[in-house]
Amino acid sequence: MRSFQDCICIVTGGASGIGKALCAEVAHRGAQVIITDINSDLGEKTAETIKESGGNAQFVTLDVTDYASFQRVVDDTISDFGRLDYLFNNAGIAIFSEARDCTQEDWCKVIDTDLYGPVNGVASAYPQMVRQGFGHIVNIASIAGLVAPTHLASYAASKHGVVGLSLSLRIEAAHLGVKVSVVCPGFIRTPIYQSRTINLDQNRLLNEAPKGMSPEKCAGLILKTVERNKAIILITKIAKVFHLLQRISPGLYLYFARRIMREVRNKYRLKSIKFHHES
Repeated sequence: MRSFQDCICIVTGGASGIGKALCAEVAHRGAQVIITDINSDLGEKTAETIKESGGNAQFVTLDVTDYASFQRVVDDTISDFGRLDYLFNNAGIAIFSEARDCTQEDWCKVIDTDLYGPVNGVASAYPQMVRQGFGHIVNIASIAGLVAPTHLASYAASKHGVVGLSLSLRIEAAHLGVKVSVVCPGFIRTPIYQSRTINLDQNRLLNEAPKGMSPEKCAGLILKTVERNKAIILITKIAKVFHLLQRISPGLYLYFARRIMREVRNKYRLKSIKFHHES
């Protein structure tokens, strides 16, 4: 609990899902949290809820794909509080679709948000953390950043990039006083399941999908492991199993993944599901 007391934290995608739960949890532990999100209405409500419960929070509208805006948020935070202790790069979107059905716009939207969003966060916050001699960057990736999921090629490409970014930066930052961790959750109950009206087969798919861990439990596990400065933080049993299988036998993992692909394609006769999802 004490490790977050009086700390200054920026959380992107903080209006819903894992981001919202992280904001509430770090505020409960005594931190000042700067909630950022592209959704101003939900972001303001999240900040008000935290303040009503006795926490310290403020909301700033942020599109993580806009580097200049991200830099302003970091600069304003330093100006107001004198330092930045934690950056949680959490904002993300997902498009559930076979790659053959994705447009160029779809690819760019996911990669700009899920990969360049964290890159913009690092470019904005990391130099400041180096100057002050401390700080911790926590990038929220996914188990899709460690293994190959089906129907999520653009998401997997982005999250693999986030994992690589995080591990490389961790090596560089270690001797400069800055910590870097990457979080790879499995199924978490976030608004990805409720964010779009979809057709019958797709409804059936989502209803039968694993419901996963609550965002609140996920946030608690993330912070507990961040306190230990772990490099890769695996959340949920399924994420740990997939990761282990991939490491032990990549060929066997791909065999099972191809079977899942055929079953999903044949069973649900999917069209593209395109949701905006704050991780």
